Amino acid sequence: MERRYTAHAPRLRAATGCRHIRKISVDAGFTCPNRDGTLSHEGCTFCRNDAFTPAYCSARKSITRQIDEGMAFHAGRRGEADGCIVYFQSYSNTYAPLDRLASLYQEALRHPGVVGLVIGTRPDTVDSEKLDYIVGLARQRYVAVEYGIESTDDDTLRLINRRHNFLTAQRAVEQTAARGIDVGAHLILGLPDQSAATLIAQAPIIARLPLTSVKFHRLQIFRSTPMAELWQREPRRFAAWSAEEYIDILAEIIRRLPPSMAIERLSGEVPPRYLLTRPWQGVRSSELWGMLDRRMEQLDARQGDLCFDKPSERR
Repeated sequence: MERRYTAHAPRLRAATGCRHIRKISVDAGFTCPNRDGTLSHEGCTFCRNDAFTPAYCSARKSITRQIDEGMAFHAGRRGEADGCIVYFQSYSNTYAPLDRLASLYQEALRHPGVVGLVIGTRPDTVDSEKLDYIVGLARQRYVAVEYGIESTDDDTLRLINRRHNFLTAQRAVEQTAARGIDVGAHLILGLPDQSAATLIAQAPIIARLPLTSVKFHRLQIFRSTPMAELWQREPRRFAAWSAEEYIDILAEIIRRLPPSMAIERLSGEVPPRYLLTRPWQGVRSSELWGMLDRRMEQLDARQGDLCFDKPSERR
C-alpha cells in the first residue's frame, strides 16, 4: 500500500548512507532542571524514565560500553546493521556544561559503528553556545536534536508541571532549525482534559514549526507517578480512545502537517509492569502503522492536504 504520509526511516537512510540502521539508546547520567531543584523537584507528572530505558543502559557504564552492549542486544534480536545512531535519551541531554557535553558526544562519535547522534532534551536547556557546537558536529555526521514539547497549550503544560511554556519550545525549535540542524518534537496525545477536537486544533500550530520530524505518544499512565494519582482520583479527565479512534485523530493531525515534516512514531511501548492501565492490550505500535495506512486510504487523504500553515523558513 502506498504511504500517504512522510515516513522518517527513508530520510534517515538517505542522510546516513546506511540501508539498515539501529538506534542505540544511552544514559549519559544527566538529570533535569525539573528534578534537581532548579525549577522543581517533582518532575513532569507523567514521567517515569526507567520505563523507557533499555536494560543495557546505565550511567554507571561508559558511553562506549553502552553502545557495544546495545549493538549486541539489537543484533541478537534483529540482525546486524550497517550503522548505528546513538540516542542520548535519558532526561535532558543538553543540561550540562559544554565541555562535558562535548566529551560525551565525541566519545559516541568515535565508536566505529556509529554514523550519527540524536540528542533528546528539554527546550529550556539549550543556548547559542551549545547549538553552535552541535552545528559543528552536524557538518561531520548526522546529528538531530529532539525536544520534548508535549503540548502547544500552556494550561496543559502547567497542569503536567512542565515548567516551561510553548513559546520556549517554539524558540528552541526555531533557533535549532535556523542553524541547519535537524530538529524533532515529541508530543503527547491524551493528557488530562484533552479532547480529539483540541488536539486536531493544535495541528496548525505544530505545522508552523520548522520541524524535521515529529514523534507522537499516546499518554501512558505509569505506576508511581503524579499522573497515576490524578487518574485514580479523576479518571473522567482522561480520554478513553480505542486504537481505532486514536488512529482517526492521528490521521486528522497528519493531514494538517506539511509533507516536509516526517512522522517518526505513532505511539510508544513500555513493559506492562510499569503501566497502571493497558487500554489497547494486544495492539502493538507496529500494528498502528498499518491501521494508519488503511485509514488514510479510506479517507483518500494525504499528509498536508489540509495544511494551510507553512513552517517558518530556516534562516
